[in-house]
Amino acid sequence: MLNRIFNVDNVVFRTVDKIGKIFMLNLFWLVFSLPVVTMGAATTALIYSSMKVQTGEGYWYTNFWKSFKENFKQATVIFLLYFVLGAFLIVDFMLGGQTKGFLGVMIQGAAGIIFVPYFLSLLYVFGVQSRFVNPVKATIRYAFFMSLKNFKYTLQMAILVIFFIWINTTVLFFNFITLIYGFGLMGYFFASYYRKTFDKYLDHSYELAGESIVSAGNKENSRN
Repeated sequence: MLNRIFNVDNVVFRTVDKIGKIFMLNLFWLVFSLPVVTMGAATTALIYSSMKVQTGEGYWYTNFWKSFKENFKQATVIFLLYFVLGAFLIVDFMLGGQTKGFLGVMIQGAAGIIFVPYFLSLLYVFGVQSRFVNPVKATIRYAFFMSLKNFKYTLQMAILVIFFIWINTTVLFFNFITLIYGFGLMGYFFASYYRKTFDKYLDHSYELAGESIVSAGNKENSRN
């Protein structure tokens, strides 16, 4: 009985080990995101290493660091693009709210139309970046089409994000929980959705948006 209790393959040990890894991934994400502009690369690394934790491949810290280095340049460009566009949409919504009459409605309506593909692609873009090698434009395009083709998961991910934002803006205590664990847990949850959706796209014969999503080769093969 003692052998079963202290066996490293025991479900309790595996659970505690996974909880510890998520905690450390959360810490790594926070540290590597401190310059802010590196947040895209840190998020990409968090997602990649979370997927590897789920499949039991490699060491979480080496996976994180390797992904961060490999994706740093492109993930940073993607982050800055989304950051600038997001700031523009926020200003548009605020400007529309302060503008009276039909013009204000038009400004907010235009911002709302742009926000939909912006948000949908944002749900997937760093996950796509973590697993595939493609130019920035193609990565964003694939992220958007994946969000549409896997809308059941997209809806669940959107609800998760909305709940995450809502709970942190309404319950102060959850700000503390988020800092010590929340970002890592969100990355882990998202990684499980990406694993469900990415497998078919890793097939070289699969096409998305009229072209092969792995036309430049997927990262798992490019590393070999």
